[in-house]
Amino acid sequence: MKNTGAILLLFLANSISGMAQGISMLAIPWYFAQQEKMASFALVYMVTNLVSLFWIPYSGTMVDRYDRRKIFLFLTTICGTIIFLIGILGMQWGALPWQFVAAIFVLTFLNYAVHYPNLYAFVQEIIEPKYYGKITSYLEIQGQLTSILAGAGAALLLEGTTTGTTQFFGMTWEWPFNIAAWKIHEIFLLDASTYFVSFLIIWFIRYESLHARRRERGSVWQEITTGYQYLRENPYLFLFGVFSYTVFVAVLLEAFFLGALYASEHLQAGANVYATSEIFYASGAAFSGLAIRKIFKKISPPTGIIIMTFLTGMLFLMLALGKSIWLFFILLLILGITNAGIRILRTTYLFSTIPNQVFGRSISIFNLSNIMFRIFFLAIFSIPFFQTGIGVKYPFYMLSGFLMIAGIILVKYSARFPKQ
Repeated sequence: MKNTGAILLLFLANSISGMAQGISMLAIPWYFAQQEKMASFALVYMVTNLVSLFWIPYSGTMVDRYDRRKIFLFLTTICGTIIFLIGILGMQWGALPWQFVAAIFVLTFLNYAVHYPNLYAFVQEIIEPKYYGKITSYLEIQGQLTSILAGAGAALLLEGTTTGTTQFFGMTWEWPFNIAAWKIHEIFLLDASTYFVSFLIIWFIRYESLHARRRERGSVWQEITTGYQYLRENPYLFLFGVFSYTVFVAVLLEAFFLGALYASEHLQAGANVYATSEIFYASGAAFSGLAIRKIFKKISPPTGIIIMTFLTGMLFLMLALGKSIWLFFILLLILGITNAGIRILRTTYLFSTIPNQVFGRSISIFNLSNIMFRIFFLAIFSIPFFQTGIGVKYPFYMLSGFLMIAGIILVKYSARFPKQ
């Protein structure tokens, strides 16, 4: 395989920064839940998604317009510097106002909107088509092993240890020493340091582009509309992209908003249960990276995605009906399998059907639909009734119904999706 060294360095940089990012993005919702400011966080999350409506089309154009390695260098510099400065303010003040914590969430979320399309477009650019399925699986495994470490780190750092013990992965772990719970600004300083390490690793990446990319002439707006025109000429690919992302919509809502509420309000549990759920989720996703292509080897990617969309709808229904910590862990494990499995099958399928020249912009349009769905649900879930007591389970009923409808639409048009 060509560009093996570049792929390995890219994976290493992604793992190092991803672990600290994961700890931060687990810590932030829990911080708001413990401060009893989830209504404020819902507003922050909704505003972030509204900003993304304008940011994502431009970010997709950036991915297709500029050198993708240089984009990573720019992102790590900007994000690392801003997070570092906010962390330093927290050290000087002894604590951070919630607005600064929210700012880190917004920054990281907007970074994701460029990072992941850029990552996949870069990978598509530097590997041969015969390795698409294998590399997307490896990306999933790498990402989820990183998330497992992030979940373990969050469980340890958010609550510390009590007389040398802490709880994560559903078990009590003994430590030869005590660890004090970290303040959130200390977690941000750890996060910032990994951006700088990633910058150094990406600096040494050298590669040969395997796809001819021409520099398009015209305004940014004209480049944005090129992605729209491509999908308008392929309407069933657009339909596939929109509804194959619905599980991701539900998973993001669970991970960044509903999960903290579910653990604290519905299960009456602590931060270790919330962080441990992420470990179970990531473990399922890592398993999916190893096995999903073998499980669905004899059927098409759209069919596999349809099956897992319906299964995920059932999982959210069971989350609404259940009230057991271990059931929560098991369902998150299966959710990791289905969401990661869908992402692997979808990415492999899109690599094979969308030209690299317009890949970033096409993915950004799918992300726009994803964001609009999230804004719609967040507007509902920000109502105080859904944030306390019995009301916490109703968003899971709604997301279950949403996924079932998406599955039905995918079934209806599956015969018209482009062939690989």
